[in-house]
Amino acid sequence: MELFDVDVFEVMVVAVWAMLPAYVPNNIAVLTGGGAPIDGGRTWNGRRLLGNGKTWRGTIAGIAAGAVLAWGLNAVRQGVTDALNVSLPAFPIAVVLAMPAGAMLGDMAASFLKRRTGRARGASFPGVDQLDFVVMALLFTSLSAPEWTLDTFTLPVLTVVVLVTPLLHLITNVIAYVLGLKNEPW
Repeated sequence: MELFDVDVFEVMVVAVWAMLPAYVPNNIAVLTGGGAPIDGGRTWNGRRLLGNGKTWRGTIAGIAAGAVLAWGLNAVRQGVTDALNVSLPAFPIAVVLAMPAGAMLGDMAASFLKRRTGRARGASFPGVDQLDFVVMALLFTSLSAPEWTLDTFTLPVLTVVVLVTPLLHLITNVIAYVLGLKNEPW
């Protein structure tokens, strides 16, 4: 499938592959969370900074899971590249750490914005809920490995990330809701 001299299949595979270390941390945080909240119960103008949903345990587990996944993807990259006939990027050490950390920080930033705008924990915040972690993961990654980021996240790949991520976000949240892991399906 060629569209404007772009292999759509390859662009989609590279987009998902490159974002996996950012896609996984928040899901792992939901599964492993609990314990002490990062904000320690502190408030600002009468509202929690982040809320009970952002915990040290979930954050550390999410970052670790994203980093381990990136290392694992590096280990299988050549086999997947050969099987799919798609050139997949390897994750440099800076990206292994920056991408999942950025994803988790993006989720925390969204919680901070939710609290500042009067939204309760779990309340929908369209656009922000779906892309907060992507924006911060890409920012951290671009700061830690600018050349890799520019080489990997071409305009077509970035377009797929922005278009596909909200759909993936919705699907994973609905699954978590059905499994009883989340109180709301968004």
